[in-house]
Amino acid sequence: MGIFKKFFSPKNQYDMVEWTNLADFLGLDKNLDDDVRSEATYFACLKILSESLGKLPLKLLRKTKKHGVMEAKEHPLYNVVRYRPNRFMTATNFWSTTEYSRDHYGNAYDLISGYGSKTELIPLDSSKMQIWYDDAKILSKVPNVFYLYNYNGKLYKFSNEEILHFKTSITDKDGLEGLAVKDILRTTIDGNRKAQNMQNALYDNGFTAKAVVQYTGNLDDKNVQAFLKNIENYAKGKVKTTKGLIPIPVGSQLTPLNTSLGDNEFLELKKYSALQIASAFGIKPVQINDYSKSSYSSSESQNLAFLVDTLLFILKQYEEELNYKLLSEKEIRAGYYFKFNTGVLLRADLKSQVESLTQGISNFLYTPNEARAFLDLEAQPGGDVLIGNGSTIAINQIGSQYSVDPVANSINTNGPIEGGDGE
Repeated sequence: MGIFKKFFSPKNQYDMVEWTNLADFLGLDKNLDDDVRSEATYFACLKILSESLGKLPLKLLRKTKKHGVMEAKEHPLYNVVRYRPNRFMTATNFWSTTEYSRDHYGNAYDLISGYGSKTELIPLDSSKMQIWYDDAKILSKVPNVFYLYNYNGKLYKFSNEEILHFKTSITDKDGLEGLAVKDILRTTIDGNRKAQNMQNALYDNGFTAKAVVQYTGNLDDKNVQAFLKNIENYAKGKVKTTKGLIPIPVGSQLTPLNTSLGDNEFLELKKYSALQIASAFGIKPVQINDYSKSSYSSSESQNLAFLVDTLLFILKQYEEELNYKLLSEKEIRAGYYFKFNTGVLLRADLKSQVESLTQGISNFLYTPNEARAFLDLEAQPGGDVLIGNGSTIAINQIGSQYSVDPVANSINTNGPIEGGDGE
């Protein structure tokens, strides 16, 4: 695709102008002074969700003829989605960036460039994308969805098949575009930001409240400003004096206007607003460090609930979009599909892992070497055979263990033992 030749052609030296253009094109946000993201709970929710997606390995799997599942490492897209979606980003960075855009803007867009092992997935700036549904057949003979990307004042048109589009669970009435949490909860987020600004102002003032200064003398405006500034410097500790004392000139009276945060339930209201923001993202209270109604044991169940209630919807959307736009119909019929490995979120302590794997071996679920692979241990000779508890037998062998006939005692489902009489 010609649009990428300008940005992805190798150079002998780094060009800062070109890099700025590239970062802009890739949607890498250079402005970190966003007022919405400065709200602590909102930022924490973005961080939790984006890191959750980044830590999950995305695998390309294939169903075998024996109804098993194996990793399709021979497929040209395996390394692309698993390790390096493009030359500039690891899979961890890429998927966390995509999820961040989906949460912050309501929509995330990744351009599919190239084919086969040369495929690259390029994140685009969501704020510069427009979605058009061409029901009037202006851009093509068949009604289709098109993506118009505004880059440096120029519009680039991409078809629906060229863009991976991930959206929030709340979409517009046409279902094509997701709605961002920051737009839906604008009032709540602004309220929390104002509460934080108020707290910062108290820090700046040394937790000294506003006060009324009564002065019986006669001062002009210029002298009044100097008079008040001098008192303010003492109140904020900018002038060395006895701790806690503010010198007041003769004929003056200082009357504080105390505002109690406790009387206004400041902390409770701020905490309630934080829970509302977290709830809109599907984040559990323990994940934003609210343990007021939780214990250690219930925290584990809440982490599992986070996977079931929040992440599974997101992961299912990712997998469906990747399967449809990266795999051909022939490959899908052959059993290929993308799947995130959610097991990394449910890793238990070493004791629980060993007990679980031991049960899997004894019940013929894992071979010893498969179980050792979970613990990153080296495979051992003879460990690729299913073994298990000897009391577990096939249904057609029930009762044979109590027979005195050596032929009946033999676990032979293919007929009589060779050399026997066949009876």
